[in-house]
Amino acid sequence: MEHFIVSARKYRPQTFSDVVGQKAITNTLLNAIENNHLAQALLFTGPRGVGKTTCARILAKMINQNGDEVQDEDYAFNIFELDAASNNSVDDIRNLTDQVRIPPQVGKYKVYIIDEVHMLSQSAFNAFLKTLEEPPKHCIFILATTEKHKIIPTILSRCQIFDFKRITVKDAKEYLKYIAKEQGVTADDDALHIIAQKADGAMRDALSIFDRVVSFSGKNLTRQAVTENLNVLDYETYFTSTDLILENKIPELLIQFNNTLSKGFDGHHYIAGLASHFRDLLVCKTPETIDLLEVGEQTKTKYLEQSKSATQEFLLKAIQLANDCDLKYKTSRNQRLLVELCLMQLASINFEPEKKNNKPFIIPASYFEKKGIKPVAINKPILDAVKELKEEYLTEESTTKEVFETKPIVTTEPLEVAQKIAQERPKIILNKQHKSTSGLSLSSIKKKKEHLIKQMDVVLEEDDLPKEAFTEKQMRQAWDNFVLKTEKQGKFNLASILQIDTPKLEGTTIHLEFPNATNKVEVERQQYELLGSLRKELNNFDISLSITVNEELEKNYAYSTIEKFEKLKEKNSKIELLRKTFDLDI
Repeated sequence: MEHFIVSARKYRPQTFSDVVGQKAITNTLLNAIENNHLAQALLFTGPRGVGKTTCARILAKMINQNGDEVQDEDYAFNIFELDAASNNSVDDIRNLTDQVRIPPQVGKYKVYIIDEVHMLSQSAFNAFLKTLEEPPKHCIFILATTEKHKIIPTILSRCQIFDFKRITVKDAKEYLKYIAKEQGVTADDDALHIIAQKADGAMRDALSIFDRVVSFSGKNLTRQAVTENLNVLDYETYFTSTDLILENKIPELLIQFNNTLSKGFDGHHYIAGLASHFRDLLVCKTPETIDLLEVGEQTKTKYLEQSKSATQEFLLKAIQLANDCDLKYKTSRNQRLLVELCLMQLASINFEPEKKNNKPFIIPASYFEKKGIKPVAINKPILDAVKELKEEYLTEESTTKEVFETKPIVTTEPLEVAQKIAQERPKIILNKQHKSTSGLSLSSIKKKKEHLIKQMDVVLEEDDLPKEAFTEKQMRQAWDNFVLKTEKQGKFNLASILQIDTPKLEGTTIHLEFPNATNKVEVERQQYELLGSLRKELNNFDISLSITVNEELEKNYAYSTIEKFEKLKEKNSKIELLRKTFDLDI
């Protein structure tokens, strides 16, 4: 069995031209070497796996070349790598400064590469300051770290800082394609793209994932094999989800989400990926932003096709809903319900319920044939007759206008019979023109009460109204019945006002006298209900109400205890004797 070398080591760049995605930094270092303008302390900072240590080794090798050496000559005696994670004490730094004084035996420079320099202790940093500021001419320090913010400012001020960026998905995919070709592996473009996305900008991680997937699928690298091995959701899952959302198929959408969970995927991962999918669809809506879509060519075609069926308004609303669900996921107690609710809301964005059919219902002729009735066709004479009736019986605009609006008419009677029936309708006499008001305003309440009062003015025939005779005793009995009914309805204020004065009858007019105008106004507000009850019970519609105000009555009311006592004395003089006998206080 041959010894296997991982791709990250086997294909480690040997020159600056082989470094992926760091052109700005490699060109700067090349120019510094050619122009002899290289600083003695360099700081390489950036994410993991982007080429910091690789560039440090290439730089250490290049500065010792003078053109006479063999191509693969080793300068290991001049390159010293120190892991600050395990050598972070003051003694380790002192040993380093002692070695710095010794000049190189081969080559021109001694290069010290200190990896993970942020792990040095505070005392070690302080011990390293002087040497880093004024190192010997034959010594160059290259510090590498992933966390620049943990390095003290005094160290940063003594170094020339190079910020390494993340490897783009496009660059990582192109390098993986080169590696696959070197190893004789047939790889789909989408498969390599998924690996590059999964690496999250780290080339070393991308090569490690590549080795793992090749070990799983062999020499044929497909998108399905990559998604299955990496346990990532395929693009097809989100394409299918979006189709179901656009078609408002909520049951199928929930079933698909359940199948996704059954495969071991997290609901948070699913909803975050769905939000990214909506973002990619929105990017495809404008030709200028298609370059922002970091997917393979085959997948890009699918994105362009699906983006045509989704409007921009829908995508913006969908992104907002999915993003809100993503933010609330970790704090939610029922995470599955949260995602399912979000999916139902997404599927309801474009949902338009069936509108109710407001067309008039037309009775078919077959209905009348079954009943043995021969329907008469609607013709112009009938419509003209209805129009004449409308002009005759409706003299002014009112709410009853709606009754006479021209609507489809179906009649089974001849024209003469229809006209006769219409003429026998009661004639309505309207006193005033109606003005429409809001049903929630105070004026509408007032109009409603006035309308009830005016109903008494709408008559059929005056001779038809009942006018039975009644006595004052019968009137007072009907009055007491109304007061009792008012108390049962909870209108205690009105009931007490109606009992202030005893009603007196003169003909068909009932007279009341109140001590103030407030009582009069309150009774007048409810007079239509009072008169309606009295007229109905006494069977006489000529009954009317007359209310007067006598302020002298109000003065006779007793309010203080002394006034009340005096009132009692007027009714019974023996109360004063009772008070004196028992020496009572008022």
